[in-house]
Amino acid sequence: MTGADAAAIAAWHYPGAYAFYDAAQDPADLAELLDPTGWGRRYFAADAEGVLAGFFVFKVDGATTEIGLGLRPDLTGRGLGAAFLRAGLEFAAERFGAERYTLSVAAFNRRAIAVYERGGFVATDRFQHHANGGLHLFIRMVRE
Repeated sequence: MTGADAAAIAAWHYPGAYAFYDAAQDPADLAELLDPTGWGRRYFAADAEGVLAGFFVFKVDGATTEIGLGLRPDLTGRGLGAAFLRAGLEFAAERFGAERYTLSVAAFNRRAIAVYERGGFVATDRFQHHANGGLHLFIRMVRE
């Protein structure tokens, strides 16, 4: 992740209900993304043929790694999610020794949930979380 990558990601705008994932929707998340102390430690850019395609953020706790990810808006809905997720999991295994993965996804995002389920994740619980100026329902998922 570089400053240019972070700035580009911060400017991404997703269509319709997926605008929920625009970085500008949550000032704390935006500040974390733009903080260079996390680049190359927690935040990583993903490129395809030298062009920014998405990002991953990892929080490691022993053998468990919490993963966050975002695919560039124009690449979503094109069947690329499974390969993108797989690349992030492989990177986390190599870089951090991850053996178990967790993630949280907004409950309305059926498209992402389907990708995660196909990638071996199972829902473990639902919870309310303050994000983007409101209280929203999320699903926690785990892959052993």
